[in-house]
Amino acid sequence: MASISALGVGSGLDLTGLLDQLNAAERQKLQPINTQKSQEQSKISAFGRLQSGLDKLQSAVAKLNDASIYSSLSTNVLGEGVKATASDGANAGRYEVNVLHTARASSLASVGVDSPTEPRVGAGGDTLTIAFGDRDDAVIQLEEGWSLNQIRDAINADPEAGVNASIVNDGSAEGYRLVLSSKDTGEGAGITTMKFTNNTMMEDPDTLITGRNAELRINNILITSPTNSVEGAIQGIALELDSTAVGKTSTVVVDKDTTAITDAVKGFVSAYNEMKSTVGRLTNVTGDADTAGELVGDRIVRNIQTQLSRNLSNSVSGGELTLLSQMGISLAANGRLELDESKLDEVAASNPQAVADFFAGDGEEAGMAGRLDSTLGQFLGNDGLIQSSIKSSETRVSSLENRFERMELTIERTIERYQRQFSQLDGMIAQMNQTSAYLTQQLATLGQMNQN
Repeated sequence: MASISALGVGSGLDLTGLLDQLNAAERQKLQPINTQKSQEQSKISAFGRLQSGLDKLQSAVAKLNDASIYSSLSTNVLGEGVKATASDGANAGRYEVNVLHTARASSLASVGVDSPTEPRVGAGGDTLTIAFGDRDDAVIQLEEGWSLNQIRDAINADPEAGVNASIVNDGSAEGYRLVLSSKDTGEGAGITTMKFTNNTMMEDPDTLITGRNAELRINNILITSPTNSVEGAIQGIALELDSTAVGKTSTVVVDKDTTAITDAVKGFVSAYNEMKSTVGRLTNVTGDADTAGELVGDRIVRNIQTQLSRNLSNSVSGGELTLLSQMGISLAANGRLELDESKLDEVAASNPQAVADFFAGDGEEAGMAGRLDSTLGQFLGNDGLIQSSIKSSETRVSSLENRFERMELTIERTIERYQRQFSQLDGMIAQMNQTSAYLTQQLATLGQMNQN
């Protein structure tokens, strides 16, 4: 193709321009392939947006199909120093909680020494035995020449010691003390003694702070707990106490929590309307192919809309509520859902079980949510109709790309043939022009000779 620019030199014709025009005309054959490829790629993108919208709807439907949201409880504490958390086993009620005292860890210190770095363990080493209220003793082996700091470090390095060790200086001449604090609160975890077999040091019994259980009254029933996290005293309710609660009475109120229900319904309505907006853009008919939706007239989109509308319109049997409209949800003429939030709040507060029966039913595929999930499952997932459509379009794109390459190769060969033919034509015309010029010259010479 590099010699195209030399075409026409011999003939004086614009063969290069003509070849360019023929090349442009041939490449017009590629335009339909590009158009089809662009349409298929647009479909792939459109189906991706549709799938995203349906995925969000399916997630919202799954929340409505979760039985736990219909039995949710809220806890409210009136008072100080008490926190309450409800679990699945809790029941609605009011509980008076009077905290007598909170749980406490124990501690015990040794007698003082004059330096934390001087050796304290004599020849042959020593053994420290820490005794507790109702658990096995902890035994720490100490090596010869160890200082108070090293004894502390050995205790803290032992995961079975059950205590944290530190050094406190009381400011006196022999003021460095080894202080042991139990890791757990409560009487049973409390330290009772610390004994050095070879009398490396002695405990100071006057420093003993005994472990203590938390004591509280719940509806005037005495409760004890080794920790300040009190579980099991009220079925399904975990209480957390702190020191500000001591000597005070708080009221724990456990109520049905309908917020989870109403939030799930609102989320469903929002996700459905968002999906409808996406479908509306994808199927928008404008009369102009350049501005119309990518999936105008697509049978899968029509099928989705038809089945979902049928699911929403049909009644649900087996409960007090049978239609969406009974919860303030209506299907508008444009296919979108409209929600009366005050009516939904009223129904959810007065009869949450009826709402649960309507949406979740007695199984994963029962109720309105189960019905919708089953329908959405036909279109979503690796084997769903949307993925099948995407794969079909991807196959067509690949086929069109191969066709484009073959057509482009054919065009190049055609243009190369035109070039050879034009080159031959250019040479022939150049030769004819030379012959013509020679004959003209000879005739002119003959005429001149005749005149002479």
